[in-house]
Amino acid sequence: MNLSVSETIRLWDRVLEKLKQRIVDKNMYDTFFDGSYISEISNDTIIVVVNTSLAVQLCNTKYYSLLNEIVLEVTESNFKLNFITKDEEKKNSKTPQKQEEIFKTSYTNPNSTFDNFVIGTFNRSAAQAALMIASDPGKVFNPLFIHSESGLGKTHLLHAIGNYIKKNRPGAKVVCITSDDFFNEFVKNLSNGKDTTSLRDYCKTVDAFLIDDIQFLTEKKKTQELFYYVFNDLVKEEKQIVITSDRQPSELKDIEQRLVTRFSSGLTVKIDDPDPETCVAILKKKISSSDLKELNFEEDSLRLLAERFSKNIRELEGALNKLVYHAILKQTNQIDLKLTIEAVSTISGGKYIQNELDEQKIISLVSDYYNLTPFVLTGKSHNRQISLARHIAMYLIRDILDSPLKKIGQAFGNRDHTTVMSGISNVEKMLKTDVMTQQAIKELKSRIKSE
Repeated sequence: MNLSVSETIRLWDRVLEKLKQRIVDKNMYDTFFDGSYISEISNDTIIVVVNTSLAVQLCNTKYYSLLNEIVLEVTESNFKLNFITKDEEKKNSKTPQKQEEIFKTSYTNPNSTFDNFVIGTFNRSAAQAALMIASDPGKVFNPLFIHSESGLGKTHLLHAIGNYIKKNRPGAKVVCITSDDFFNEFVKNLSNGKDTTSLRDYCKTVDAFLIDDIQFLTEKKKTQELFYYVFNDLVKEEKQIVITSDRQPSELKDIEQRLVTRFSSGLTVKIDDPDPETCVAILKKKISSSDLKELNFEEDSLRLLAERFSKNIRELEGALNKLVYHAILKQTNQIDLKLTIEAVSTISGGKYIQNELDEQKIISLVSDYYNLTPFVLTGKSHNRQISLARHIAMYLIRDILDSPLKKIGQAFGNRDHTTVMSGISNVEKMLKTDVMTQQAIKELKSRIKSE
């Protein structure tokens, strides 16, 4: 049996995994078998190094039959087992060449799981595809290509896939790296005077190969060539590949066409911009799973964050952190809308909230402009002209103050936030073609500015 060093290590890892499941007393495993390894495979004999002479005796008597049975299951071959200590290995001068660690940066974040991934309409298809391939790696869609703008959860899904496979397939080898990690490994091989054979051989032993931000391989022609061969090797062996990027395969610049074609050969899914409702759910999940439960977050404060930072989940979580810090400084556990506005009004990514203005001032100015009273403007009249003025007031409050839809609805007789959204959308459409609406908005903004 001619195995590479990495394959030999992998073989004994599988034996130990099965042994651990069959030994009732965990202390016995930890004491006598943990840290053992294969020193050599010679003809029909596997030489295994264990910690002590007592462990050698135990392996040759009480556990020999069990170990022999497991090795047969793993290798489908009849091997004799020879157990020795590390001292005996040194005396025999047959110490195996120490394998240089490959992809030592490989890592799956234990906090990134499917359980804590909040699903909405914007990411449902990506989440479903990720769970599907994690449940049956290499058999369904290969590769899975996930793309989105930065900060929308594709890296979370990548790590969730890795964690799921590790949990449900003990002994499976998962490599989870960035494209920079892959490039650096390639450079390391070259700097050590090696070709890429050892790297390709190692990748063949991997069960799931997960690579983040593939777009950063642009213009790295030699690295792309290596990845092309690694990709083909993995697909041929039905090993799962998952790739993330900030754009779809066809939009990748300076990536070889043969790679782009292969990226598109499996399943490509996109994560869109999240909707405010899902952002609120993400915030609530974040709060419930951390040490923030003692803080009382009003719904309006969460909705404000969700509406202002719905383009990027990282920015959304960053805004929540700033809000919490602001509450600590204020020595309060009551997170209301006013406190939220104070905390996040100057964060890059959200509009600056002008505290000197409020909804009632804008309602009053719009009422004067259309010769109405604020009572009529915020009332229930469905008169066409009054409705238009009401919608324009809603639009201006949203545009200038960036008030939450729910808060705007409360200022207009407790109208539902969907009604407010519809009114604002109506004005936005009219602004594209209607000259009178354009003029009215221009004049009203001028009046508001002079306040």
